Amino acid sequence: MLKQLRSLILKAKDSEFYMFILNRMLWVGIPFNKPHKLKVERITDTFVTTVSPYIRRNFNHIKGIHACCIATVAEFSSGLLLISKLDPGKYRLIMADLHAEYHYQAKSKLTAKTELSEDVLEEEVIAPLNETDKIIKKMQTFIYDADNNHVATVTTQWQIKSWAKVKTKV
Repeated sequence: MLKQLRSLILKAKDSEFYMFILNRMLWVGIPFNKPHKLKVERITDTFVTTVSPYIRRNFNHIKGIHACCIATVAEFSSGLLLISKLDPGKYRLIMADLHAEYHYQAKSKLTAKTELSEDVLEEEVIAPLNETDKIIKKMQTFIYDADNNHVATVTTQWQIKSWAKVKTKV
């Protein structure tokens, strides 16, 4: 499935059809996101935007989007960007920490955007992984509502490790 994901991400960059397929595949692969209808809106070589719709399932007690849903759409955005840049068959990503700063009450559809340039990828991810077994990469995601209000800034720390170095009990 990991090789299919990478291929699908590349195709989804230029195709609405493959973007539709990518989102359905991600709902199966990340079942937690399916009921919240989180989806990838756009993916390029340097950024990913994901969306959280303004639906009842995502509401808090005052009909705003729940803080946990905001954090989740940010985690989704940053993780997908890293997976699109790294071979998921070679590297394992696990969230090590997540910090959210909430700036504005979310009462509409949200868009989360995470960016990562090729230079930063090479300097902060690829080169260190050639020297050590694992690294921690901080990714910052900015979340805006439909009126372009800055709802939150979420920093996700990802542990990136070669699958060859992963030790798990069966």
